[in-house]
Amino acid sequence: MKGKAAVSAMAGSPRPPGPHGCAVITIGLTGGYGSGKGTVARVFAGLGALVIDADELAHEAIAPRRPAWRELVRRFGRGILAPDGSIDRGRLAGIVFRDRDLVADLNAIVHPRVRREMRRRIRAAGREGGRGVVVANVPLLFEAGMENDFDTTVVVACPREEQIRRCRRRDGLARKEVERRIGMQWGMGEKIRRARHVIDNGGTRAYTERQVRRLWREVTGGNA
Repeated sequence: MKGKAAVSAMAGSPRPPGPHGCAVITIGLTGGYGSGKGTVARVFAGLGALVIDADELAHEAIAPRRPAWRELVRRFGRGILAPDGSIDRGRLAGIVFRDRDLVADLNAIVHPRVRREMRRRIRAAGREGGRGVVVANVPLLFEAGMENDFDTTVVVACPREEQIRRCRRRDGLARKEVERRIGMQWGMGEKIRRARHVIDNGGTRAYTERQVRRLWREVTGGNA
């Protein structure tokens, strides 16, 4: 599997403002459940990118007593709460990943807040002028209609059986549950069709890193 298209070098002075009205280069990173987005994000970070993780922003958004926390408790009940009052994400997932309508309800509460905070951080990075590349790790980038928020998009892909194996090992879930969660996302083929670039994470770590470094050079016009 190879990158779908090369991006012309975006380095140079001055660079016109991107989708967020600032001069940083923005990369929307996505992929399937267990495809290895975090691995690719860490390689980008090692090359100098500022990485913004949508899952971390979501976790902040649903902190106890915040508006999203209140909306989630109203929608799904107090059974989703841990003893300390925080939302038990495992319990919440066990409820919503059995019904697409419930997934949509969850996303409608959390996604707008994550998107706003992500945009704020990207604009802040542009004002600070220090880090020239921002990588946003967004698992549901295409599902949430965020592809136009970035200069370019990258999907991390691997064979379905590898996805299942990784998720079972990492999250301790039964195969049926992993397959259910994968099935709640768009298929890998559709994500690949929409993305500007593809990183094949089905091989060795070194193979993945080579692809990321090559993409970094294409996007920044620099060396890696």
